[in-house]
Amino acid sequence: MSAVETDVLDIKDIVAKYPTTKGGIVAILQEIQARDGYLSPEALDETAQLTGISVNEIYGVATFYSFYKFNPPGQHVIQVCLGTACHVSGGAKILRELERLLKIKVGEVTPDGKFELNRIACLGCCALEPVIAIDGKFYPRVTVRKLPAILAEYQD
Repeated sequence: MSAVETDVLDIKDIVAKYPTTKGGIVAILQEIQARDGYLSPEALDETAQLTGISVNEIYGVATFYSFYKFNPPGQHVIQVCLGTACHVSGGAKILRELERLLKIKVGEVTPDGKFELNRIACLGCCALEPVIAIDGKFYPRVTVRKLPAILAEYQD
């Protein structure tokens, strides 16, 4: 086992750190998602077995909060700002074009796992509208015509 693998806690180790109550489930799920990037069906099943809380109840908790993800994240995360300034400057048009180019909808990951597409309320760059961010790198004054070149930067 490599040093990286030994640093990753098994679900049983994560569960052991928290109370196995409905209140403790939130912390357990947060740590599993931090470890894996999402909550897999297998992780939810194992959590249920270890806590004695049904999968349905755990899933109910997880779906109540919008920050939990149930699909593996994309290799590159695209955020399209739809704050007021970006929206007025064409943010929605940028988002639609990314959906067309990537052949996915918001919240989805491309079949090859390369891109995940998300909208965000504000990236805090209002003077540079419209803005997108990919893996935390900001692209100001984006146009539909610039999108293919921007995406090409992430083709390995």
